[in-house]
Amino acid sequence: MKINVKAKNTQVTEPLTDYIEKRFAKLEKYFVNADLTGTVTLVVEKGLHRVEATIPLNRYILRAEDSSNDMYASIDGVVDKLERQIRKYKTKINRKGKVQTINDLPPAQDAAPVAEEEGKIIKTKTFVVKPMDEEEAIMQMELLEHDFFVFLNAETNSINVVYKRKDNQYGLIQPTVD
Repeated sequence: MKINVKAKNTQVTEPLTDYIEKRFAKLEKYFVNADLTGTVTLVVEKGLHRVEATIPLNRYILRAEDSSNDMYASIDGVVDKLERQIRKYKTKINRKGKVQTINDLPPAQDAAPVAEEEGKIIKTKTFVVKPMDEEEAIMQMELLEHDFFVFLNAETNSINVVYKRKDNQYGLIQPTVD
């Protein structure tokens, strides 16, 4: 696995890079024969060290974030979170009886930022929607740690949105044309 390390308000040192590569190598056992590139962003704000990691897989995006008073502890926390996510979702996929693995899935596309203006759209995100069922969409939403997820419903062949409700249940929006 190749790791791109970025920094905000801090310097990326050789020992930090080595530590990140060593810790993320632990995840390679889950991605047999996969040529993955992950992004790790190190941020220091108000004395707090935050680490954000994103690993795009074919159909899923693994994402974790952790913060503490120590950068190395934050890196450890992110790797532990990613490992838990991988184990959890590989188990879910295997329980569904599908033959696909978590690394058989097309990479997601990055967001394209737009110029900042007050009261205007400041960011546009473009992504490829893949046919999936509601359970897969909920799984992807949880992987991304988002409150909603837009997907192409494989059963109805229409764009749907799943979202997490305040009562920790899920909702499904199925738009119709008048």
